[in-house]
Amino acid sequence: MGARMKPAEGAMTLAEMKEFASFAAATQRYIRRSLDIGLERDDAMVRWSRDVVEAASIRAQARMYDRLTEIRALLPDDSALDAIEPFMAPLVTVTAFDLSQGRLTNFSAYRFLYERLVGAEVRPWLPAAFCSAAALPHLHPDLRRKLLQSISEAAATASGWSNRQPAFFPQWVEKVDGQPLAN
Repeated sequence: MGARMKPAEGAMTLAEMKEFASFAAATQRYIRRSLDIGLERDDAMVRWSRDVVEAASIRAQARMYDRLTEIRALLPDDSALDAIEPFMAPLVTVTAFDLSQGRLTNFSAYRFLYERLVGAEVRPWLPAAFCSAAALPHLHPDLRRKLLQSISEAAATASGWSNRQPAFFPQWVEKVDGQPLAN
């Protein structure tokens, strides 16, 4: 443990790592790819594109993620109705795109990604954005059902949210001894 890291911070980071490890491999891959695109960490096209279909998906995602700057800037300080529309409309649109890709198969994976893409301050808005996007008709009814059933009552009705920023940002790790490692 580093000199600057408190025991509680280390425990929370470990909990975030365990949560990420609980996601399916395709979900983990999509989250890492999304963070590379949304946080402009690496050249996502070079790193993640395996074929022309995936290349097209990455380009579409990059265009959609151009809205993240606007979403971060419009994040409301309170729940005043006049601040919600300019913020929620682009958040629901980007969420709808991500859910339509079929890799974020539950609220937990969605929340994990968006806490990192937008920041901890977005937590109160995530259940509404997720439920709104998951209910849109562009998704197959079976996927809509699965997504909407994945949000717990506790998550949907929480009375408060932590302001603690996420500490674990999974990313690709280059091959070591000829074996690919990904954290």
